[in-house]
Amino acid sequence: MKIERVLIVDDSNADLFLSELVIKKHDKNIEIQTAYNGREALEILDSLDVQPDIIFLDINMPEMNGHEFLEIYNQRTDQTSVVIMLTSSDQKIDIEKATAYDCVKHFFTKPLDEDDLKMLALENFS
Repeated sequence: MKIERVLIVDDSNADLFLSELVIKKHDKNIEIQTAYNGREALEILDSLDVQPDIIFLDINMPEMNGHEFLEIYNQRTDQTSVVIMLTSSDQKIDIEKATAYDCVKHFFTKPLDEDDLKMLALENFS
């Protein structure tokens, strides 16, 4: 999969910074957008002409958490992005709940690392 655009949804500035750093190290040409919660992510997605290839999604966030985002995103007819859960939660219930959605392809625990990106670049999610 060619990764050209990503959206990182996380309420932690430190985690956003680290994820952006790893992505830019992997490929400095990847366009990165960020959102601090699921509601902001949906607003950003609605404003884009071209959807991101990957949405990195945290679970525990204020206003709209990752599970609430997935409920709404899953109902969209225009969903083309692959969702990768990127969270500090490794609880079985969170993993099962998130991966029940077809758009969720992986569940990573923070922090994102370059091996994760290399693996995603090799996958074909079609």
